[in-house]
Amino acid sequence: MTLNDLPLLNATLNATASVLLLTARKKIRNREIEAHKKLMIASVCVSALFLASYLTYHFAVHLTVPFRDPVWFRPIYLTILLTHTLLAATVPVLVAITLVRGLKRKDALHRKIAKWTYPIWLYVSVTGVVIYLLLYQIFPQVIS
Repeated sequence: MTLNDLPLLNATLNATASVLLLTARKKIRNREIEAHKKLMIASVCVSALFLASYLTYHFAVHLTVPFRDPVWFRPIYLTILLTHTLLAATVPVLVAITLVRGLKRKDALHRKIAKWTYPIWLYVSVTGVVIYLLLYQIFPQVIS
């Protein structure tokens, strides 16, 4: 594996985190607390691996990846990227607080923040995959 393989790895880790989050949500709705806990810990681990890989790639290969063509799609891409980036900055803090509250079984406080953490984290994970697809699969000329 080379540094240039990291975007695909990052997208795969984001997709995996999304599936884990969706499955964990289903488990907690069915009151399967232990399964939910394991899935959420797995989500945190996968997301931590993503963050390490993402930072490695962007500091070693491309600090930024400009999106120029097609011009008509640029505003759509930048909107997705902006919302993704702003929300991604909140995810580590929200996840840490939510995880600690959950592990300490402070259920009321955990639920209170999880109702914000879950959709933000899921949005960031899904849009991470979308951004990968846009840059590396749909419009690869952008990074060539």
